[in-house]
Amino acid sequence: MIKSFCGKTARIADSASISDTACIIGDVEIGEESSVWSGAVVRSDCGVMLPGRNTRIGRNTHIEENAVVHCTSSIGNNVVIGHGAVVEAFRIGDNVLIGSNATVLAASEIGSSCIIAAGSVVPERMRIPDKSFVAGIPAKIKSEVTPKQLQYMEETCSNLAALLRDYRAARETI
Repeated sequence: MIKSFCGKTARIADSASISDTACIIGDVEIGEESSVWSGAVVRSDCGVMLPGRNTRIGRNTHIEENAVVHCTSSIGNNVVIGHGAVVEAFRIGDNVLIGSNATVLAASEIGSSCIIAAGSVVPERMRIPDKSFVAGIPAKIKSEVTPKQLQYMEETCSNLAALLRDYRAARETI
């Protein structure tokens, strides 16, 4: 479902895939080859309170089942937001994996090439530098992302892109 809010309607690239059961509300932009899977919600209504605060989702970015993205200004390219994650970050860089059921609270910033481990809770206003592996409740920077972890992130994004192509070939919706 795509809903306008206060006169703002989502702008979705032709090559993006949005599940019939996803909900996209308000001033949202979704880039090429990106996806929003079943039950996910992307809600950009903060522009009413904070003018100019829309949600921009980059290229080849995948928001998996039942995730919630609310009032996040910028999500980069090649990002995976895992199943059931809740994201209210101000900014998420490129090449980021946010694990299943992770929570990224308001006004936080995630650098590029980061992994937020499943189940982690990133506190409000936390700044996470590039190439950080973050885990825990509350989340803490545990180490720098390893080359093996970077490869896993790239494979995860590639696998989701391939899965989208399979769905399209089968003329199925995600």
